[in-house]
Amino acid sequence: MTKPDDDKPQRRMRACPICSKLSTQEDYPFCSDRCAKVDLNRWFSEGYTIPVAETDDIDENNIPDE
Repeated sequence: MTKPDDDKPQRRMRACPICSKLSTQEDYPFCSDRCAKVDLNRWFSEGYTIPVAETDDIDENNIPDE
C-alpha cells in the first residue's frame, strides 16, 4: 500500500520567507504553520503592499454641466 503523500510531486526545499529555516512539504513554502500564519497576518494588516502608479485626479471644475 502506498502513502497518500507519494502522489504529490516533490518540491525542493527552500528557505522560509519569514524565518529562513528550510521549508517543509506540509507547509510549503513555509517551515511551519506558525510562519504561514505570520505571513497571512502581514497581508491582512497591510504589512505588504503592491506599488501602484499614481495618476492625477480629474479636475471636477472642467466637467461641463448637463
